[in-house]
Amino acid sequence: MRYVMKFGGTSIGDGTKIKQVGELVRSYYDQGNEIAVVVSAMSGLTDELQTIAERLTSEYAEVTEVSEFVHLVGKRHFDATYAAIEDEMIVTEVISEIETRLEELKNALTGIYHLGELTDRSYDYVSSFGERLSSPILSGALKSLKVQSVFLMGGEAGIITDTKHRGARPTEITERRVHERLVPLLQVGVVPVITGFIAYNIHNIITTLGRGGSDYTASIIGSAIDADEIWIWTDVDGIMTADPKLVSNARTLPQVSYSEAMEISYFGAKVIHPKTIEPAVIKGIPVRVKNTFNPSGASTTIVDTVTNDQSLVKAVTAISNVALITLSGAGMAGTIGVAAHVFSKLASAGVNIIMISQGSSEANISVLVEEEHLSSALNALHGLKSEFDGNIVKEISCNEDVSAIAVVGSRMAGTPGIVGRIFSRMGSINVNVIMISQGSTEHNVSFVLRRDSVRRAVESLHEEFSLSEPQ
Repeated sequence: MRYVMKFGGTSIGDGTKIKQVGELVRSYYDQGNEIAVVVSAMSGLTDELQTIAERLTSEYAEVTEVSEFVHLVGKRHFDATYAAIEDEMIVTEVISEIETRLEELKNALTGIYHLGELTDRSYDYVSSFGERLSSPILSGALKSLKVQSVFLMGGEAGIITDTKHRGARPTEITERRVHERLVPLLQVGVVPVITGFIAYNIHNIITTLGRGGSDYTASIIGSAIDADEIWIWTDVDGIMTADPKLVSNARTLPQVSYSEAMEISYFGAKVIHPKTIEPAVIKGIPVRVKNTFNPSGASTTIVDTVTNDQSLVKAVTAISNVALITLSGAGMAGTIGVAAHVFSKLASAGVNIIMISQGSSEANISVLVEEEHLSSALNALHGLKSEFDGNIVKEISCNEDVSAIAVVGSRMAGTPGIVGRIFSRMGSINVNVIMISQGSTEHNVSFVLRRDSVRRAVESLHEEFSLSEPQ
């Protein structure tokens, strides 16, 4: 069997966990499987790298912050190396590689400080160091366990993207290059450890694949090498019927469809990123979500079509870090191009729209955005308001005290009464629904409510559709 195994930041949080990951990979390797590993940065490091890079453009920054930061990053990775690897010769090799990367990081951050500017290209370059530091440690841990291994950057593994930074997309040559570079290694028993999230563009300049980039990397590689399965190793037992922090009797779903997984992941279940599924769908490769720290426990397999499951609803998920923006004005009714202008302005400002709703009167448009994008969204929309005649968009209001809930299930499509059951249940527990959205696929019914109503709403819907009981 040929597997791609992706390990996230929690799975490699320290040297002990990295060693545990190495032993886990070896257990499958010893069974005669061909394995490619994709690794993320240590938990939280990518955010720290991006924060320090942005901080160094401030007039209040000090150049000494660079050395202090690099020292702390180095200590964390040196400690992990000594804990994960027992062979002294391999330790020496890995430490040397880390020192080289740290010097490159120091030079990059110092340059940002002196220029007082952070370009998108520099942002990607700095963001890449988390994976570039963790991959040699895991590869070294495998070698110390007598598993042949090499570590490769995403670009070295063949992932070639367009020239966009902070969210590049693979080009059409990626599949062929990845196949040519990795399959020969797998066939001779070598386990490549590949940096997730980062790649090269056609000019051999580092790019990043954006949020969820490591999962995406695993799926790209899995598709290119014709893997039998793609395994996403995380810190939970697969995809669950609800957030166990909200619903105590939530259970792991043994199987979900590709479409269900994308909907569930998009709305709150941060086990995998929705775009992870894209390359797997093309080849029909199953994606399995497993717990690094409970490998024999329950897991979820994501497939094209789920068999032997009569569940109408698969999961109830929630997002809390959101805000609702509403544009209103009687002049909007019948005015061509208002919606197009709204969405164009938000796109130009880099704002991700989660949900959209427009009344049949056309006198208002509501959009749900991520809380971190709220300021950018409002600035963009107030600029739009001034561009229109004052009688068109009269008011722009914002509500930050909201959350979104999604009820997901592919068998909901064409089944009468599902929407009625959802909102009758909300009425019975006295929850006010502020906004509703449903796609034409009918796989997802989403709505916005007050943030303090989320827990009882999710619990109640979980009970309504008997999600704690296998169907």
